[in-house]
Amino acid sequence: MNTTSKKKICVVVTARPSYSRVKTALQAIDNHPKLELQLVVAASALLDRYGSAVNYMEKDGFSIAARVFNVLEGENLTAAAKTTGIGILELSSVFDNLKPDVVVTIADRFETMSTAIAATYMNIPLAHIQGGEVTGNIDEKVRHAVTKLADLHFVASEGARERVLKLGEEPIYVFNTGCPSIDLAAEILKDPGMTFDPYKKYGGVGNFPDLGNGYIVVMQHPVTSEYKDSRTHIEETLNAISNLEIPVLWFWPNVDAGADGTSSGIRSFREKNKESKIHFFKNMEPDDFLRLLCNSSCLVGNSSVGIRECAFLGVPVVNIGTRQNRRDRGNNIIDVGYKAEEIAGAINYWLSHDRPASSDIYGGGDAGLKIAELLHTISPVIQKTITF
Repeated sequence: MNTTSKKKICVVVTARPSYSRVKTALQAIDNHPKLELQLVVAASALLDRYGSAVNYMEKDGFSIAARVFNVLEGENLTAAAKTTGIGILELSSVFDNLKPDVVVTIADRFETMSTAIAATYMNIPLAHIQGGEVTGNIDEKVRHAVTKLADLHFVASEGARERVLKLGEEPIYVFNTGCPSIDLAAEILKDPGMTFDPYKKYGGVGNFPDLGNGYIVVMQHPVTSEYKDSRTHIEETLNAISNLEIPVLWFWPNVDAGADGTSSGIRSFREKNKESKIHFFKNMEPDDFLRLLCNSSCLVGNSSVGIRECAFLGVPVVNIGTRQNRRDRGNNIIDVGYKAEEIAGAINYWLSHDRPASSDIYGGGDAGLKIAELLHTISPVIQKTITF
């Protein structure tokens, strides 16, 4: 640790959803009298076509310590592997310059491996947020690999904590803090009304259907282990959605293998169905997005926001396919396959039934403060001695 009064905490954010997963922790670290926040933004979080999440970070008052441009074009498995490799090279230089006392990485995207490997080989203690969860695709491999590289674990549920312990991690370094994104959801629930016009504030593409009588939100990403089928998958969802009378607000997919198939399917549909009730957005500020979800009739797709924040908000979810397999969940989920009729049937069920009750399976709204205080008080050793 450095000899100054503040412990330097370097948090690396690599993608749009990761910001909402860590925003309140960033705020708590930044406000802590004994911590110094070093925010590093990398990969797709810097790119305009994925919503330029870095702009929202700066708008929220965060200073960016370093920017790492490491996304290789291609949106396939080879590009993902090479992007990870470039990230290791670039982040090693960033860490050498910033000299953090702890590096924090988030969740399970492939870019998090860059952060974990660079910090580990440079003997910098690594803290991991959202370890121990299961999904059944490449993300799970990444998440568990990062867990084994990490020295400090801030998990989001009790089931996740138990899995991290089963992986052989020391109990004194494993903490069920809940998920920082639930902190944002808890604030929204205090005043859940719509306070902004999504069309005026965020623009987007498509028609502008009236949202006064309800709407559906769609967020569907490619599944990396099924990336060759990504266009077929999204076409089935588009077919299910297009036959509904209710307006739809659709968000652009993550930069994953298969994203080009998902994107091309959306663009093709948009060209052929210019009168549809679908409006497309790239991104929104985390608070606005959660407020939009809270006032929606349901969420459709395969985003983990349906598993986490929507459970807390009591928002119905139609979860498509395998991306969220085996993840701890509340009672707000209907799981379906990729067929249009199955997707439409689940949507119609939620449109004709009461909203589910709120669930605190991923925390109660104080994760950010817990994480900041633990970063202050806990100094993990980087040499592990594990007895299996």
